Amino acid sequence: MPLGKLGFRILPFPPRLDAALLGRFQGLATPNLADAMGRFNFMDAGIQSRTGLPLFGLAVTVNARPADNLMIHKALQVAAPGDIVVVNTCGNTTSAVFGELMCNTAVAARLGGIVVDGAIRDVDGLTSLGFPAFSRSVCAGGCDKDGPGEINVPIACGNTVVMPGDIIVGDDDGIAVVPRDSAEEVLRLVEELMAREKKRIAEIQGGVWYKSEIDDALRKKGVIE
Repeated sequence: MPLGKLGFRILPFPPRLDAALLGRFQGLATPNLADAMGRFNFMDAGIQSRTGLPLFGLAVTVNARPADNLMIHKALQVAAPGDIVVVNTCGNTTSAVFGELMCNTAVAARLGGIVVDGAIRDVDGLTSLGFPAFSRSVCAGGCDKDGPGEINVPIACGNTVVMPGDIIVGDDDGIAVVPRDSAEEVLRLVEELMAREKKRIAEIQGGVWYKSEIDDALRKKGVIE
């Protein structure tokens, strides 16, 4: 039974995905994942890597009051090694909710990274610590530690839904969010997509540079004969 009340509470984490299943997502490209999911379930271009490091792991979600990081501090404590703390700051981009001091804690706890729809700071320190960090903005401004806020609730981050326990994959192209209940299906779809791409690359290398479907589409639209 969770303590607290609506708007100021910590919910239990859902049953964890099998480690072997989760591990199969490591290193998969976010564009391939997004394409495999119907070109959905990716964060918008405003969520950018700040330390140049990829990440993957299970989402511990935080809904934080603007300019407050009390529940983000707590999320660092309740997250398991390898987990990704994913934060919605309700539109605030000038009050950093994560910086070098908190990053030292996250590294000591062996967390997998952080994604903030909002501001972080101390980017040089985060980079020196080798911690994967994505955010919408970087700003010197700080924040309060008063609450309220919620942990392990559905949130919006980068204009996509993130549920606690979802699989988060981040690289230079952005962040993909794989719904936990669809993990095996997404793996199958992305493997099929990668096989098609491999076949197409072999065709290009064999001299078939252009896809016949392009001209077929243009003929259908009356652009060429």
